[in-house]
Amino acid sequence: MTADGKIQALLAKRYRQFALVEARGVSARYEQLTIFIAESPEILAFIASVPVDSQQPNLFLAAARHVAGVPQNGDQLIQAVRRRSDAIRQVMLSRTTQTNEPARCSVFLPLLAQLPQPLALVEVGASAGLCLMPDRYGYDYGTVVLEPNGETMPPPIFPCAASASTPLPTALPTIVWRAGLDLNPLDVRSESDTAWLETLVWPGQDDRAARLRAAIAIARTGPPRVVRGDLFLDLVPLLEQAPTSATLVVLHSAVLGYVRGQGRRDRFAEDMLASQAVWISNEAPNVFPAMAKEVPEPTSPGQFLLSVNGSPVAWTGPHGQSLDWFGST
Repeated sequence: MTADGKIQALLAKRYRQFALVEARGVSARYEQLTIFIAESPEILAFIASVPVDSQQPNLFLAAARHVAGVPQNGDQLIQAVRRRSDAIRQVMLSRTTQTNEPARCSVFLPLLAQLPQPLALVEVGASAGLCLMPDRYGYDYGTVVLEPNGETMPPPIFPCAASASTPLPTALPTIVWRAGLDLNPLDVRSESDTAWLETLVWPGQDDRAARLRAAIAIARTGPPRVVRGDLFLDLVPLLEQAPTSATLVVLHSAVLGYVRGQGRRDRFAEDMLASQAVWISNEAPNVFPAMAKEVPEPTSPGQFLLSVNGSPVAWTGPHGQSLDWFGST
């Protein structure tokens, strides 16, 4: 097999896995399209023509949608690639996924509510900072519903199917200071940036898109601070700005998977454990494999592992839609 053939074979495996593990049961359109891509040498060759960091399924699919609309089938996708390849490539090179899913606050909330209040909140990989506002959204856990007071815009209400053992919060946290860190921050006041965020919502998830728009509307009334920077160089100076009178919390979700090299991810974990902050991680289990060794099997494919200060406590839906608690916290 040629070098190009090996690259395409690896891409085919990656896109097929995305279809079967991430898209199945979540977005029928994306499952159909990524299975098609895995069998299409022409599209695989196009994806292979961009740098490795820009080859992920979410980014390619969003770029194609951004340029040519949602493909109804594989034939429409391949026509879009043939006719608009330069435009699609430009989006893939100029954008990153940066999925800013505010519903992930649903899985952070039980941990945040247990901490001594008030909180100073820092998010790594914050994108537009929508996950920095867990106190400004509503939540429906089935047996517990929480809504914020004093918002001038109708808040989104995020549904989250929580297991019976989940320590559901009875009140929203009090956050007195918040800041995000991102290599390429998005601005909630920018129409192009928020349009990109909407493009990252998968086809068929109309309710999720509506909740995202509601979260953006809330954020525009008081945009969270998100600074440009690298987590290894700029996180500590940002943490030093937090008020000492509040409990300092560092959280992230679906971010560390983009940090290449297990050694670098482990170094980040060591830095967090040595810090004075409460560290909340919500990542795919292969991001910190040592943490995932002694936990129960996930209840469904594609779940994230939620942990606090390096101790796993729950499996979570990747978009905050479920919370299967097994920890003692």
